[in-house]
Amino acid sequence: MARVTRTLRTLDDLADAGLIAPERLPTLAAVAARYAVAVTPGMAELIDPAEPADPIAAQFLPREDELTTDPLERADPIGDEAHSPVHGLVHRYPDRVLLKLTHTCAVYCRFCFRREMVGPEGHGNMSPAQMDEAMAYIAARPDIWEVIVTGGDPLVLSPRRLRETMDRLSAIPHVKIVRFHTRIPVVDPAAVTDELVAALRAPGKTTWVALHANHPREMTPAARAACARLVDGGVAMVSQTVLLKGVNDDPETLGALMRSFVETRIKPYYLHQMDLAPGTGHLRTSVAEGQAVMRALRGAFSGLCQPTYILDIPDGHGKVPIGPGYLDKGVVEDPSGRTRAYPPKD
Repeated sequence: MARVTRTLRTLDDLADAGLIAPERLPTLAAVAARYAVAVTPGMAELIDPAEPADPIAAQFLPREDELTTDPLERADPIGDEAHSPVHGLVHRYPDRVLLKLTHTCAVYCRFCFRREMVGPEGHGNMSPAQMDEAMAYIAARPDIWEVIVTGGDPLVLSPRRLRETMDRLSAIPHVKIVRFHTRIPVVDPAAVTDELVAALRAPGKTTWVALHANHPREMTPAARAACARLVDGGVAMVSQTVLLKGVNDDPETLGALMRSFVETRIKPYYLHQMDLAPGTGHLRTSVAEGQAVMRALRGAFSGLCQPTYILDIPDGHGKVPIGPGYLDKGVVEDPSGRTRAYPPKD
């Protein structure tokens, strides 16, 4: 494979780097025309083009399967638009809002639930007027305790832009928590500079970063060092992972990923059942399969390594935990699968 020194954004880029076969270009053209493509040098280096089931390739390289849409899939699978009182802001839960500063990402995941909105042809960045409207909405509602800055990936923005956002949120007394959702520490670790870390902090606010990673190979030494810069700089971290067929849908791989988070001072937070985004069925597991993986994880890995298995109910009805149940009608199942009475019988 050719050495990659810049982000690959076209099918020709991917072919020149040896990541896709040139003869596939005509059939993949319709995929790239509909869904954005971007693979950073760091992710390109992790891909083994000789391995058809490579778990990094499955996440970032376009596939013909993306043109197959299941009738249950939808453009806005979690109902963002139904809960957007002003542009760029989603208010689904009473105490928190999503603030979508940008719809640009450093990489474009093939399973993204916002894939119809992100990319060069997507919804773009918030304008100054839109930002004013969003900040006024937050300031007028004292119940909003947390602002989740998302997108796209907000850490593609400059430290100056991030600092301006934090300064504005700092001026709203009832906002106590600011959480950034990002892939940047994994896909572009060098972007996590001391200046960027400082930009995420503001007086009177606690900053969290939720890191999205799906396979233990993503947690490279450079990625771990980027996370260390965040944590050492006073930013708390949690993880979020999407359950993906052939990528992390076995307890050994998922457990290794969770251990890598904990070793990096990141608390495992959410394991997402993949949303019903268009053209993503080839990567979706069943809920039963996910529950089986979670059951095996509980029996073999530290409690620190246990994420909450979550379903975001379609059409904006919210997130619920869907992990396996262990207690039912007076019978509890232990991690090895044996059943016991609870409360214990005399």
